[in-house]
Amino acid sequence: MRYLPLGPSDRAEMLAKIGVDHIDDLFQDVPEGALLKQPVDLPRHASEMDVERQMTAFADKNIPAGSVPFFCGAGAYRHYVPSTVDYMIQRGEFLTAYTPYQPEISQGTLQTLFEFQTQVAQITGMEVSNASMYDGSTACGEAVLMARRASRKKRAILSGTLHPQYVEVVKCVTKFTDDLAVVNPLDMFSVDALIDQIDDETSCVVVQNPDFFGNIQDYSKLADALHARKALLIVVVTEVVSLGAVRSPGSMGADIVVCEGQSIGNGLSFGGPYVGLLATRQKYVRTMPGRVCGETVDADGKRGYVLTLSTREQHIRREKATSNICTNAGLCTLAFTIHMTLLGEKGFRHLARLNHAKAVMLADKLEAIDGIEVLNDSFFNEFTLALPMDAAEAIERLADVEVIGGVPLSRLYPHDPAMKNRMLVAVTETVTDNDMDRLVQELKELVNA
Repeated sequence: MRYLPLGPSDRAEMLAKIGVDHIDDLFQDVPEGALLKQPVDLPRHASEMDVERQMTAFADKNIPAGSVPFFCGAGAYRHYVPSTVDYMIQRGEFLTAYTPYQPEISQGTLQTLFEFQTQVAQITGMEVSNASMYDGSTACGEAVLMARRASRKKRAILSGTLHPQYVEVVKCVTKFTDDLAVVNPLDMFSVDALIDQIDDETSCVVVQNPDFFGNIQDYSKLADALHARKALLIVVVTEVVSLGAVRSPGSMGADIVVCEGQSIGNGLSFGGPYVGLLATRQKYVRTMPGRVCGETVDADGKRGYVLTLSTREQHIRREKATSNICTNAGLCTLAFTIHMTLLGEKGFRHLARLNHAKAVMLADKLEAIDGIEVLNDSFFNEFTLALPMDAAEAIERLADVEVIGGVPLSRLYPHDPAMKNRMLVAVTETVTDNDMDRLVQELKELVNA
């Protein structure tokens, strides 16, 4: 409130209007331990120019991913986004468009969503896609609820190598439903181990490919075992570029595919906004959350686009809704569609091959360093290293020389001592040979120090 031109009398009038005595009454539902005991340590008064200067100084403490050798992944990846993407999404008719409730004046928006759905269905190997979700993790949570609706069963089994933050989202979502989320330990991730856990109450098994540590698996056998028990296979893909090289989830028998689409058309942006992809089999389309755009013909026989399925609470009765998501990631979806259109199938596959080739090159260079081991038998553009030292400390020391070396797994598995010396390294087309040489040289000096 300190930057708004309101005096004590203005505030008193507003509080009286809504029927409370003090502003603190508005926060009575917030747990006491979560409330600050005193105001944030900021100047009480400052001009707009001074505020901008201070905030710029804060922002300058960050190291932008594009300014130094950068090898972070773990669900968010730095790829090159053509300038055409930003130019197109900033056109007024796209930038300011809202939900296309009136198809007669929203044909452009509806067509881009239809094209997006087509692209997602093609790269995942599925039959139908919705018009996007918020991000990969929330889409994963929605997929588990969708599997319960489709199977009429409530026991979801989560692989031990599913992204730990996706696991937390699923646990949070199922906490408020009657679903049971069975989270496997890290050593329980093989296909056979997952098959052994399937029973008649199982609604789905959730796996990731490539998994959180970069490993690639074939889940066809798991899909067959699930289908024999009338349960569903959910495959999560956090690096969507991998679908240009790795066998599609649909060809493995997946029933629901969830992806984080950030890699195509969307920058890292310090964590968002991102775009969730969700695709499924045609027979499950009415249990799918979100919205579906369809192609039709108008009264004159001309091609047109409409919202074929609108399953949100604001469209239909609350008890019939498949999701309470209030909107989709429309602008991020458009960026995805434009970038994918610019690439085409040939370009998408070439981008995937380039990512893999660069990752193999770096993995070979790093494994040549005494004391460093690559733990993967297979990978796409991300792999796990075992270091002869604390990985978090190594990454901090790399940052001191302006190399962002990757993600220490102890950050995401703080209570697992086996993760202390392990680090996740991602390589995309943006990584140069000089970037690789810097990382190799700096790690070699750290290991040999």
